[in-house]
Amino acid sequence: MNYDLPKDCKVTMIIYDILGREVIKLVNNEFKKAGRYTATFSESNLASGVYFYRIVADPFGKADKFVQSKKMVLVK
Repeated sequence: MNYDLPKDCKVTMIIYDILGREVIKLVNNEFKKAGRYTATFSESNLASGVYFYRIVADPFGKADKFVQSKKMVLVK
């Protein structure tokens, strides 16, 4: 999954199953410089189905943090 950061941020990205249970923590509150990133994971341990991912980017300073959740479908 690709994401862009316009500013330096602390980033967290988590994948959840359809019941809201955490499945994989791709990025765990890591400092990232502004730029383009790719988060990869192995879906071999996941069943086909609907999942959600949530990314939180918390910039330093007074800027508001960015939070986005999206649905994804895994088909094997």
